[in-house]
Formats: sequence, structure tokens, C-alpha cells
Amino acid sequence: MNLVDSSGWIEYLSGGGNAAFFRTPIESDEPLLIPSLCLFEVYRHMLRHIGREEALNVVAAMRSGVLVELDDHLALEAAELSIETKLALADSIILATTHAHDAELWTQDADFEGLEGVRYRAAK
Repeated sequence: MNLVDSSGWIEYLSGGGNAAFFRTPIESDEPLLIPSLCLFEVYRHMLRHIGREEALNVVAAMRSGVLVELDDHLALEAAELSIETKLALADSIILATTHAHDAELWTQDADFEGLEGVRYRAAK
């Protein structure tokens, strides 16, 4: 299973330099994990840049994946990962979600570079 972090979704949706890298997991037949945190971050970004109606369309497409809400177990795992890796809150939640589902994280966020279970591509 795959998880594309918010930076990957935004890159893909905006047709940025790494859009093709993120096309692989996003357009795959394999279901994607969609953390509720990513819904928040992508919706907020799209709301600012393209407006509410289009942002809601993006979120509707994302909801076709496997939604993962932050629960108490995931929160505690994220806290431990934050201490271990020195990741910020949001990144720790994304990584904990990835690990909890034995998934692979696709990202262009340099904070994840070199971590286990991460497919990283530097932002262009």
C-alpha cells in the first residue's frame, strides 16, 4: 500500500516538476492511504489557490482512497517517532500512519529523506 504526503498531492495536482513521480502511486489501481491530515493540508492549499469548488473536487477524489483518521494509538506512535526522528508534528503523524499500515510513503519533503519506508524525490 502507498501513502502520498500532502506535498506530493499538491505537486501532482499543480503539474509541478515531480508530478510524474507522484503519478505512479496516485493513478495506480492499488488503493492509497489518505490520512485525514493530508485532506486538511491539501484542501487548505487548494482553497487558497484555486477556490472552494475546485478544492472540494480534489478532496472528493482523494476520498476514493482508504481514509485514515488520527486515533489515540496513532497519536502515541507519532509522538514516539517525533522524538526518535526529530520530525515535526504533521510529518510524525504521516510517518506513523505509513508504518501502522506497512505502507510506502511517497514524498518530496526533505525531512523524510533517508527514513525507512520512504520513497523520496527532491523538489524541483
